This record gives sequence, C-alpha cells and structure tokens, in this order.
Amino acid sequence: MFRSMLNLALLVSLAVPALAESIPDTASRALADNPALFSSDGFRQDRYRSPTPEAAPGATTIDTPGLQAMLAERPDLVLIDVINAEYRHDRFLQDEPHHTIPQAHWLPNTGKGQIDALWKNYLLDNLAQLTGDRPDQPVVVFCKSDCWLSWNAVKRITEAGYSHVYWYKDGIDSWMGAGLPTRIADPVKPTHS
Repeated sequence: MFRSMLNLALLVSLAVPALAESIPDTASRALADNPALFSSDGFRQDRYRSPTPEAAPGATTIDTPGLQAMLAERPDLVLIDVINAEYRHDRFLQDEPHHTIPQAHWLPNTGKGQIDALWKNYLLDNLAQLTGDRPDQPVVVFCKSDCWLSWNAVKRITEAGYSHVYWYKDGIDSWMGAGLPTRIADPVKPTHS
C-alpha cells in the first residue's frame, strides 16, 4: 500500500508541472479552473476583486515606478481608470468621492465581463477622442490591485486595435500607498444618455 501511494505521489508530481506548461498563463489557468467565471470570449465576468495574472492580453504590465517614469517622459500619456460606478436613470450615483491619478479619465463600467454595445462604444469613443484617433498612442489602464476590471478593459482595448497598451496592475491603491498625488474625479458622462 505504501509503495502504491508513493507511486501515486510521484505520478501527480510529474503530471502537475506538465499540466501547468500546457496552460500558458495565470489567466488561462484561472479559466481552466473556473470556466463559469469567464465569458465565452474570455472576459472575466465575476469575482472581479481576486488575484490577477501577471500580464493582460496584448499589454505591457507596469508598476508604480514605471508609471511615474512614463508620466515624466510622456505628458500626452492617456490614463484610463475603469473602477465601476452605479449608473441609473442616465446618471452615475456616487456615495463617496472617487480618487484617481491626476491625469486619468474615469470611464466606469467598461471593465465588466459582459457589456452591451452602448458601454463598449462609450469606452472606444472616449478612447478615440483621448488618443486623437491614433491606435499607436500609449494608453495606461488601471483600477485597483487584484482587480479583473482593468484586465478586461485592456483585453477589450487591445482587441479594438490599440497597440501600445499598458496595464497598471497594482492600481490606484498602490499609487496612493506610495504617497503619490490624486484628484477627486467625476466619471466621463456617457453620450448615450
């Protein structure tokens, strides 16, 4: 019995790394482990505040010092904050001030896993305006740390053809934790109201 348990343990120890190599990244492993958490087109649709992968599709992951350096070098850098906000009766409802990075544009609800055409257009129309309709303009997307909303928004933006997308995975809470300045923001008003 001891020998068969030892053989089973050896077999499992060999199989797990092989399985991990067959699934290339954390997002794919999360999809394989919890398919109900993802839509059929690969967007995370539930439990947005949970551990995220190290990378987002088509984007470069940056940390706080990296974002600071980019802001110093590129004053035209477009920052998109995608933290959700309740939207009812053609307006956003806020029960407390929303702090964001000073240069950021707050486009709530664009990182949800399932969004209708109106919200997708809200994201892409604002992005086109902010980038001067240049898909090569650098864009940084963020929400909070361990938040799939920004991962989803990055996926949506890169699928729309934007080629220089950066994912600030650590988010606004890391920015604030570093003692960096913020501003109180209002969401960009949708034109579909």
